[in-house]
Amino acid sequence: MKALYPGSFDPLTLGHLDLIKRANDLFGEIVIAVLENPSKKATFTLERRIEQIKHATRELSGIKVLSFKGLTVEFAEQQNVDLILRGLRAMSDFEYELQIAHTNRSLNNKFETVFLATDTHHSFLSSSLVKEVASFGGNVSHMVPSKVAEDLVNLNMI
Repeated sequence: MKALYPGSFDPLTLGHLDLIKRANDLFGEIVIAVLENPSKKATFTLERRIEQIKHATRELSGIKVLSFKGLTVEFAEQQNVDLILRGLRAMSDFEYELQIAHTNRSLNNKFETVFLATDTHHSFLSSSLVKEVASFGGNVSHMVPSKVAEDLVNLNMI
C-alpha cells in the first residue's frame, strides 16, 4: 500500500518523524507531501523543509518527499496513493482531523484517511510550540531532528 502523509512540516518535529517511521513499517511506500501555502508565512522555505525531511528519513526505504499546492485529494490522485495518513496527538486533534477526513472524502471518496496515534513521548509536540520555544532561546534538540535544530540556530531562533 502507498500512503500520503500531507502537512506543512514547518518545522518537522520528532513527533512527525516517529509517525513516518511507524508508518514505514506498515505501508510499502509513503509520500510525504509538503504543503506549499503562499498565504502562510513559513519559518523555513519549502525547499529547506523538503531537505530537512529527506535528511531525517535518509535511512528509511520507500519514502518520497514532494511538495504540493491545492487540495490534498487532488495530489493523492496524482500520486496514485491508496490512503491518506494523519497523526493524532490528543483528543483535541481528533475533531479537526475528522472534519478534514470527511471533507476529503466528500471531494473524492476513493481515499480513506487512516489515523495513527502519536507516541505518548511526543504527544505534546507541535511545530508551533517548537517555533515558540526556539524564539525565546529554549533548547529544542529533544523536539526536532538534529538538522532542524541546527537550522533553527542558523535562523537565530535559538
